[in-house]
Amino acid sequence: MSDDIPFNKRFDLVPDKVAEVAPNVRAIVADNPGPFTFKGTMSYIVGRGKVAIVDPGPDDDAHVAALLDAVRGETVTHIFVTHTHRDHSPAVPKVKAATGAKVYAEGPHRPARPLHIGETHRLDASADMDFRPDVALADGDVISGDGWTLEAIATPGHTANHMSFAFKEADLIFAGDHVMGWSTTIVAPPDGAMSDYMASLHKLARRGEPLYLSGHGMPIKQAPRFVQHLIEHRKAREASILHRLHKGAADIPTIVRAVYIGLDPRLAGAAALSVLAHLEDMVARGEIATEGPPSITGTYRLADAPLPA
Repeated sequence: MSDDIPFNKRFDLVPDKVAEVAPNVRAIVADNPGPFTFKGTMSYIVGRGKVAIVDPGPDDDAHVAALLDAVRGETVTHIFVTHTHRDHSPAVPKVKAATGAKVYAEGPHRPARPLHIGETHRLDASADMDFRPDVALADGDVISGDGWTLEAIATPGHTANHMSFAFKEADLIFAGDHVMGWSTTIVAPPDGAMSDYMASLHKLARRGEPLYLSGHGMPIKQAPRFVQHLIEHRKAREASILHRLHKGAADIPTIVRAVYIGLDPRLAGAAALSVLAHLEDMVARGEIATEGPPSITGTYRLADAPLPA
């Protein structure tokens, strides 16, 4: 189904080597490739002379050294964090200690909804639970530096505390993991929520910035059009789930097999959580039903279908 999205799998950057990717923006990719990180996590340097860093990245000494070397002779005045997964924020303490810059983000990591009885934070292993910003940002806050202005855009969905940043002078958005050009974004309850994710996509679609710089992959051109592709993709995923449930009640593994054709086995767990995110949203809207709160082990049916015997 991802064939309907114009992904860009090309990647020209070398790990831990600085490259200019947009006017007044330099990028350094961490050497942490994988099925969820593509070629690695992107860190960005905004401005010249007195600069900001967006997403310092994982706690990797080589990446931190490359990032600090790239700003040698400059002053880092601000550190921005899009969200608190372990490939984006754990380098903050070392970069902050080396530069003295203040850290700006939406807030600490937290689940997108209250946990159900017996439920655990499934993705805590991937979350930076120790992160705390110096300055907590709200949607619409504007932070200015020397020759640059960043507007905070709350974009929950991938995580509850996900925030994108619009770089006014360059007419672009640092989109974190909310929008990526190489793959769809993982939305996995209780870490994230599909209802939040879709609302955030529609929010970005109403903006006009033509270029996005994301947490993984190359710059995204014609960004509003790309966001619309993501919205339509998720609507099609819902339609596929409904199509399967028209055949009868099903559990999540059955739904995954029906709607993810040719899935990389390494992504099976993420696909199951993504389906759960869709199911949570569809249950809340009254389209489908399950016994008790939606869960990874639940069985789902059309809302007007009878209970199984």
